[in-house]
Amino acid sequence: MFYIITMREVNLKSIDLNLLTALGALLQHRHVTRAADAIGLSQPAMSRALERLRHTFGDPLLVRGPSGMVMTPRAESLAARLTPLLDEIRGLLVEAPFDPRAVRRTITLVCTDSHSVTLIPAVLARLRAEAPGIDLALKNFSPDIARRVQQGEVDLVFSVASQPMQPGAASIPLRQDRLALIMRRDHPMAQTALSLSDYARCDHAMVSILDDGLTELDALLAAEGLQRRIAFTAPHFMAVLAAVARSDLVTTLSRSLAHRFAPAFDLVLRDPPLAEPGFTTTLVWSKARDRDPLMHWLRGVMVEEAQSQAAAERALAQG
Repeated sequence: MFYIITMREVNLKSIDLNLLTALGALLQHRHVTRAADAIGLSQPAMSRALERLRHTFGDPLLVRGPSGMVMTPRAESLAARLTPLLDEIRGLLVEAPFDPRAVRRTITLVCTDSHSVTLIPAVLARLRAEAPGIDLALKNFSPDIARRVQQGEVDLVFSVASQPMQPGAASIPLRQDRLALIMRRDHPMAQTALSLSDYARCDHAMVSILDDGLTELDALLAAEGLQRRIAFTAPHFMAVLAAVARSDLVTTLSRSLAHRFAPAFDLVLRDPPLAEPGFTTTLVWSKARDRDPLMHWLRGVMVEEAQSQAAAERALAQG
């Protein structure tokens, strides 16, 4: 059989890339039956693959010699290039094991100052030890946060389970928390059992992240025909705690946050007279990033650190 070698443009759509695996086995074993066994083909199927390869490359590739099949010069040239090529193709299909130490990347998180002073330092310590090439960039909330997440401008967002998610978003719970009524230690109401009407009569300080008006607390009060006065509003939790520490204002915030900073501000924590003081902190991201190995690993780190902090707080409360 003669093969005419011509300069021609090869149309990749017409080529079965599985033939490259067959070619690799043929050039390695130089025997149709052994090559077929090596990649799980029948001998007739491998013979057909060899004919297709000869047609594709315009070269016999393997010819009979005195002691078996011999590679043509074209086949020898292909053999030298084929192994790394097949390894590269396999690398496209099989993801390499994830090594956080090898990653060089900046992760953007949207959070409040409550997270940046509680959970983030513990996460950052883990990153310095286990993934020193990862940098964290903390950003503020904005009205267009859903768009920023979906367009990849933001990797992770802190939220609560009661907050509705946008289409295309995914979330994971970080930890359970409860609300606490917080006031300065020598507040006139510090030793008084507050009813819901007493709670409503207090002047309140409130955190407003997006200046989006009334909260779930106000809705609970409204259901009982009550309304509170918001005497101080700030976008930062620490600002609210500082204001409460120097005034007769009260505030209702995360118990875990308030418990951590109560000694520094000389605050006392009380159970608020509310029907549903509990909530779940969550982490939100775009579903398009679900299979990103780094993001999967980082979410795991953040859950572990959040759970560890919650366990330490429980142990301290029980002790």
